[in-house]
Amino acid sequence: MSGKTRALQLAYHARSSQLQNVQALREAPCRFYATQGSSSTGRPSRRAITVTSDDGRYHWSELSTGEKAARGTQQSFNFVFVTAGAIGTLCVAYLLYQELFAADSKTRQFNRAVDRIKADSRCRELLGPGNRIKAYGEPTTSKWARARPLAHTVEMDRFGTTHFKMHFHMEGPDASGVVNIHMTKRGDESELQYRLLSLTVPGHETIYLENADVASPKRAVGKMFGVQWR
Repeated sequence: MSGKTRALQLAYHARSSQLQNVQALREAPCRFYATQGSSSTGRPSRRAITVTSDDGRYHWSELSTGEKAARGTQQSFNFVFVTAGAIGTLCVAYLLYQELFAADSKTRQFNRAVDRIKADSRCRELLGPGNRIKAYGEPTTSKWARARPLAHTVEMDRFGTTHFKMHFHMEGPDASGVVNIHMTKRGDESELQYRLLSLTVPGHETIYLENADVASPKRAVGKMFGVQWR
């Protein structure tokens, strides 16, 4: 073998070694990433989920026993939270209805009576102009007039009739007085009916806007031969 042929072979082997080294360097990062990014099962590794970090991206079958417990705990907490919110909303709606719209709502009957007092010419003559008359409940230690509670009672008698009673104060630029209310509702009625609505101003006669006892006097009782006939 000539010296020239020998030199060509050596150059060829050296070139092949350089190409192999370059290829090995190129593949090394890929092998390193594959080694670091894969689990022993061959699946891509991921961050373990907890109660606070589970976002539902992984299927139930992909979770370990501990992760399934974490997801179950999270879903149970969410269910309880949503249920509590729904119950709270229903309670608030019920309380608002009872306070503002129910037939025996003290707020509803208070506003209704105040409007009638302000609209009555006899009441305005004693208290003053309607737009300057204010109404409030019982005095308290609170400095806010709106915080004064309304004195009222709701009772049912032995005949099944509901009795609603309330009194409050009304004050105008000329005088102040007390409003008394007595309303009833029988079992077959849906709304309270006035039996008494009056305004009492000290030094003046009581003004009756409603007085069922006077409006419906008892029938006269007749007598014949000493026997009362009704």
